[in-house]
Amino acid sequence: MYVLDSSAFINEYHTDEPIASIPLVREELEDESAFRFDALEGSGMHMHIPEPETVERVERAARETGDLATLSDTDVRLVAASFELDARLVTDDYAMQNVAEKLNVAVEVIAQEGIDEQRDWRFQCAGCGREFEENHDRCPVCGSDLSRKNPA
Repeated sequence: MYVLDSSAFINEYHTDEPIASIPLVREELEDESAFRFDALEGSGMHMHIPEPETVERVERAARETGDLATLSDTDVRLVAASFELDARLVTDDYAMQNVAEKLNVAVEVIAQEGIDEQRDWRFQCAGCGREFEENHDRCPVCGSDLSRKNPA
């Protein structure tokens, strides 16, 4: 089974395998991509709502990789749906790919190159330069903004 992100509908992704998505994806779509979603739903696309426990597990994994702040609720629930259905996640979103990789969820990309490796991001203060493993609204030492930094 394949779980489709918004980019699958925007880029007219097609597979002969069974497909699924979540209702939140429809809210992100407009014009022809929304019609494609509706048509696939009408022709049997499975609509899945992941369990709250699975959503929490995905959020924990995203927090560990440093991707939580960049993921929308829709993104988190798509990864959770893929996890629960033991399905391949179809997305071009790098943060979703990173979290999926951490959870051993298979990913298929559409119009972009996929990620080469799973990363656990670090966060660096713009003011004092200190690094942190977890993201904060502000630096807990000096109060400046933090930016996401490649751990390599």
